[in-house]
Amino acid sequence: MHSVRVVWPVAVAALISSSGALADENLFGYVKGAEPLPKGAIELYQQVTSRTGKGTGHYHAWDFSTELERGFTDKLAGAVYLNAMRLDTQGILIDAYLPKDKQFGLKFSGVNGELRYNVLSPARAPIGLTLYTEFAYGTLDSHSGQKKKTLSFEEKLLAQKYLLDGQLILVGNLGLEATRAKREPIADLPEGFEWPTDPEMEIEIEAAAGVSYRFAPSWFAGIEAVYEQENETEVGLERWSFQAGPAIHYGGTKWWGTLTWLPQIQGGGEKYEGQADRNLHLIEKTKYESRLKFGVNF
Repeated sequence: MHSVRVVWPVAVAALISSSGALADENLFGYVKGAEPLPKGAIELYQQVTSRTGKGTGHYHAWDFSTELERGFTDKLAGAVYLNAMRLDTQGILIDAYLPKDKQFGLKFSGVNGELRYNVLSPARAPIGLTLYTEFAYGTLDSHSGQKKKTLSFEEKLLAQKYLLDGQLILVGNLGLEATRAKREPIADLPEGFEWPTDPEMEIEIEAAAGVSYRFAPSWFAGIEAVYEQENETEVGLERWSFQAGPAIHYGGTKWWGTLTWLPQIQGGGEKYEGQADRNLHLIEKTKYESRLKFGVNF
């Protein structure tokens, strides 16, 4: 038994390496893995997210994120990334949330910084665990595209487990995020339209999980699911949503790519007047999301 415990992590690490998978490779679009980036390694990521469907009018938002990550040690890694957004919304007016039609091209929307500390490596322990900390500064409201200053702090616990000698991978996340937000005033609002400009505090809870299976060399197919719940200063429980969908991943020697489709399955909380889809939250969330990630290793 003692020799099995020694050989197992070595075998898993060898299989992962031979399959083309690399440390901190993103098998999912939304769920984060616990595998650390090795000391001295550098990765450049590009992420594009599409959000569509409010149940009325026309709504299409694109989120862009460019991230540079470096492994400081074999356990500690850090990253910084720049965010941008483009938006096209027409024929939607939601009191206190979407004040008017808005169309613009690519526009700067904020910066983020993160730290990851690996407590247990998935390749060497029965279950891998990583502590994840993120700071974010935002300049735009991600729903309406209006000017909004946000400061966020997020803590997550990332878990990961290899099964079938690394061919099957399970990942889970638990997170808590605190945000201070302040909207900028807007001129020429409709009569009686509410647009709060006092500072607000928001607390978001997230639980996410994914499973991915290597069906061919360098190719993984899986499914991921995300539950989010947000509480806000004035209204208490503002929203909750559950999203789930398929993810496909390719991992090469120097680069990798991941594509996820994550529609909203069910949601609740605040609803806008006349909302037909009563089982979804469509004020701050949308019906459909898809995300493409691309990473290059140096």
